[in-house]
Amino acid sequence: IMFSWKALQKNKTVRYGVPMMLLIVGGSFGLREFTQIRYDVQKIKRKMDPSLEAHVNTKRQAGLLQEEYQKLQEVKLDEWRNIRGPRPWEDSKDYQEQQRSRQSPEA
Repeated sequence: IMFSWKALQKNKTVRYGVPMMLLIVGGSFGLREFTQIRYDVQKIKRKMDPSLEAHVNTKRQAGLLQEEYQKLQEVKLDEWRNIRGPRPWEDSKDYQEQQRSRQSPEA
């Protein structure tokens, strides 16, 4: 028994290979458990936003389209004005005053 124990201690495969294989196999099982915990927590935390759920759910999409159509009908597209904002080199306060002075005679 003594001879075989000393022979095993001097064998490089037993000394370095077996612990390395145990680390690789044990690590894969440990990582599997930790990643499963991670995905379980994400599933519990994740609740879908109702508006996003309506986009995903095909049964609610028809109602959603009707709502969007109603919103578009309420918007008055003929009454908009295109107002240019100040350029980076222009002073924004001076430009705003110019815009107000141009709008006041028209109104």
